[in-house]
Amino acid sequence: MAFAIAFAALWPRAHQAGQVLLAQDDPVRLSDIQLDSALATADPDHAGAAIEQGIVQALASKDVDLAKSFSDLAGEKKIPISPAIRAQVDAAVAEHGTTASVAGRFAHGLVTGEADDAASLTGTLAGDLFVFGDVRDVLREGKRLVMGEDADRLVLGLASVGIAVTAATYLSAAGVAPVRAGLTMVKDARKVGRLGAGLTEWAGRSARGVIDTPALEQAVQTASITRPAKTVEAVKAAFKVEKAGGLVRLAKDVGRVGEKAGTQGALDVLRISDGPQDVARAARLAESKGGQTRAIIKILGRGALLLTAGAFNLAWWVFAALFALAGFIVSIKATTERLTLAALQRAKLKRVRRELALAQSNSA
Repeated sequence: MAFAIAFAALWPRAHQAGQVLLAQDDPVRLSDIQLDSALATADPDHAGAAIEQGIVQALASKDVDLAKSFSDLAGEKKIPISPAIRAQVDAAVAEHGTTASVAGRFAHGLVTGEADDAASLTGTLAGDLFVFGDVRDVLREGKRLVMGEDADRLVLGLASVGIAVTAATYLSAAGVAPVRAGLTMVKDARKVGRLGAGLTEWAGRSARGVIDTPALEQAVQTASITRPAKTVEAVKAAFKVEKAGGLVRLAKDVGRVGEKAGTQGALDVLRISDGPQDVARAARLAESKGGQTRAIIKILGRGALLLTAGAFNLAWWVFAALFALAGFIVSIKATTERLTLAALQRAKLKRVRRELALAQSNSA
């Protein structure tokens, strides 16, 4: 009975821990399991309150995309939210999509090179596809490097890779456009401080390897934003294409996230990622969840991409439940053996008594 009670108490945690361990290499399944636990979807009222709170906070910060993501997640999980909240989301989405609003964000992205949604990313990409944005970044950071100032080598490397990828974009009829978009988003995330520390360190090492610093310094000294063609050729000469594979793969994965989950979704992923493997897992998640990705990441953080609890702790729950189950089975076996032995002994004793009684009656 003790082992049975222990197993019954341990089983719910052990079952969940086992599911998480089995899903640790599948970000889609892992996020589903952990999201159900976080939202406690067995209690619709609790889940609905959590979703509504996320929507209200997103609208208060004017993050319409995140509010829409929470609304999409509620629809997918069949979590009820109040009609008033849903109406606020619909109104905010409609206002966000007006021509004037889109045009303003496009112009902001084109001029500043900073993207925080699809419209501003389109403007930033327009500048980068005409190499204006990348040339601007190369000249700014390159001149700092030449003058011995604190240059952002990561932005410099990304802009240099971007110039080479832009040429490939034209040659392939935009076949590598997702890579181009990914590079732009990584560069923008770096500029606004939304690139995770681990990913920043990795990308910085990769960026340093793709640039021939002496050649770049010489190119920057003679470059001018008014002569972009000459500047592009000079920068490309300082670019080591054979060492850019890691950055290109990162940019491709970021582009996949941005295509399915939006620009803000890609920036959220870059903020929580510690390396390119995290971004690759996020790309798989975004391809499955689409617009819900931002809400999932908001709720789970890095838990949407990989195990955040220690594998040892999860395995301990499974082991404890198995130990209790094994103890229960062994106890049943031992009890059955003892009951069987007792029954056999009683039967043997009865037979001996009958034989003794029979012998006594015969002697009498």
